[in-house]
Amino acid sequence: AEPFIGVNYGQVADNLPPPSATAKLLKSTSIEKVRLYGADPAIIKALANTEIGIVIGAANGDIPSLASDPNSAAQWINSNVLPFYPASKIILITVGNEVLTTNDPNLINQLLPAMQNMQNAINGASLGGKIKVSTVHSMAVLGQSDPPSSGLFSPSYQPALKGLLQFHKDNGSPFAINPYPFFAYQSDSRPETLAFCLFQPNAGRVDSGNGIKYMNMFDA
Repeated sequence: AEPFIGVNYGQVADNLPPPSATAKLLKSTSIEKVRLYGADPAIIKALANTEIGIVIGAANGDIPSLASDPNSAAQWINSNVLPFYPASKIILITVGNEVLTTNDPNLINQLLPAMQNMQNAINGASLGGKIKVSTVHSMAVLGQSDPPSSGLFSPSYQPALKGLLQFHKDNGSPFAINPYPFFAYQSDSRPETLAFCLFQPNAGRVDSGNGIKYMNMFDA
């Protein structure tokens, strides 16, 4: 419905160009969205007036305070969103990264309340519907994914996911995952797997469950 190309903007490096140079580079491409793993103000500012959609993130370590104190969520929005929006087109806030697969029951139980408080803080700032709230999952939340029609959440994660999926339904927010094709390639020795992972020409793979033919791993 809304195809686009986006990139992750990682900062774990010692030779990154300044944010202004990166913003200029992004503007010269067809990239429409950028995901930050945090909420670096210099990068958010550099992306102002570019029309590039920005995803910013609260860290796993922020979840306990966000979950226990609505004021903490309001302060997070006041610090990381309001000084920059709408010139910087923030479209999504991710609360935590791959929380369910930490298998930390306290953190998992705090995830949904943290997201709810963040959503309430956004609503309180009159940005409800303009900025969405989500969290980002590991592909490991899927107990089964091949063929795609057999896709199933792992039973151990289903109780937590039920509440999260209801949150997404209620707020129209995206279900976000980190897909790493390399791991799928590594575990699948069939000769055509590399081309299938890398969007290169290949014969495709037919889903035995429904007959749909997939031409790349991303779609599958």
